[in-house]
Amino acid sequence: MSNSLEKIGATFLDLIETMAISFSIFLVIYLFFLQPHQVNGQSMVPNFQNGEHVLTDKVTYKIRDPERGEVVVFHAPPDAQCPEGTGCDFIKRVLGVPGDTVEVKENAVWVNGEKLPEPYIPEDFPIMPGNATKGKSVYLGPNEFFVSGDNRPYSSDSRAWGAITKDDIIGRVFFRYWPVSSVSPIGKSDYPEPF
Repeated sequence: MSNSLEKIGATFLDLIETMAISFSIFLVIYLFFLQPHQVNGQSMVPNFQNGEHVLTDKVTYKIRDPERGEVVVFHAPPDAQCPEGTGCDFIKRVLGVPGDTVEVKENAVWVNGEKLPEPYIPEDFPIMPGNATKGKSVYLGPNEFFVSGDNRPYSSDSRAWGAITKDDIIGRVFFRYWPVSSVSPIGKSDYPEPF
């Protein structure tokens, strides 16, 4: 009888040890390497739908800066007026990088005087300036990025509240894992020269 109890106790301790190690590995990965996020809202339609789940790479931007065309998750700026205490994070696409001058005019985003081609958004989406870009250009200083949702009519983004900094960015969206029917890697949008 005592031999059986010892075996059960040993099995239980092994199970606890395995769970503790698994939880530790998960915690290290979550805190330092990858983080899951859920898309909330319509700001990235048609490329991301409300309720989809994505993985965010938290390492890449410790090695290099975000690049134009990458989709990022970042802490919402104060001017975005997120409800207090919600830990509000946004998902948007990087359109402008440090040193760029960005304008929103003629139903398009212009970077350094050139109209930015954006094949990932429908042509009939109106692209209007917001408070930060109405009648003016935005120069991006060091560590500043101009971000925008793909669904321009329904996105609160840099057009409204200006640039974000690299410190605001949590990471690069690189994989969509839910729903299963939408599982796919998320790559960077490439632009022709001079972008």
